Amino acid sequence: MALIRMVHLAGSLAFLFAAPVWAEPPSQCRQLIVTAHPSYKPLHWYDGKEMRGASIDLARRVFDEMRVAYEIRYVGPWPRVLKLAEVGKVDVVMSLKDTLDRREYMAFTSTPSFSNPMAVFVRQDKVFSFTRWEDLVGKHGGVNSGDHYGEGFDEFLLDRLQVEATTEMAANFRKLAIGRIDYYVTGLYPGLSYLADNPGKVPMQALPRPINLGVVHVGFARKSPCLHLLPEFDRRLRQLAERHETDALLEKHLGALRRAAMSPASAP
Repeated sequence: MALIRMVHLAGSLAFLFAAPVWAEPPSQCRQLIVTAHPSYKPLHWYDGKEMRGASIDLARRVFDEMRVAYEIRYVGPWPRVLKLAEVGKVDVVMSLKDTLDRREYMAFTSTPSFSNPMAVFVRQDKVFSFTRWEDLVGKHGGVNSGDHYGEGFDEFLLDRLQVEATTEMAANFRKLAIGRIDYYVTGLYPGLSYLADNPGKVPMQALPRPINLGVVHVGFARKSPCLHLLPEFDRRLRQLAERHETDALLEKHLGALRRAAMSPASAP
């Protein structure tokens, strides 16, 4: 009898060590659907076949370590990504701004996934002095639909600035090239990356001073049956950040930006 009890105990211990302690019954969380902004290179982008970028590398790294089933999926334009997260049709959105309105339907990691400075892009033949946000007042700008900038700039934009929004980065740079807008506010990294990949006849650059030195976080949909995985994801993300491994993931995708060498602000 003692031997039988020892066998049963050994089997129970093996089960405990084999299964993650945060796991729940498969009926509640069968597979994570993970997505991101489809055109925010080098953090994440859709290349026509699959999602790629530093955020996607990060998702694979952490979820593989957690031994949970997941699928990286392209689900459409950015507004659709947010809507699907709101209704719980996707579980995880990689690397986005943590804002009050998004907190209504997403819970965020306490640890940022990456730095994400916001920059002002202009034509090189129409550079203007930019040392404070008020320098944009009186000019006509462009922004991306659904983007948030953080640190009070969203409110400043609504109250003080004249801007028009489009869903595509390419459309904003085209408007800038033909003079329809005077400046375009977007993430420094994806903006430089787009210009490196799409050199045009009209040279453009990011102004040396950014809007802010922001960060992005990972969001879990509140309606997701896999929301319970957030604390463990956050813990592992914090460990990677402390070892500067998230910096290394971003660095892997920044080569094209250095080659572009378009402004002093191009350094992370």
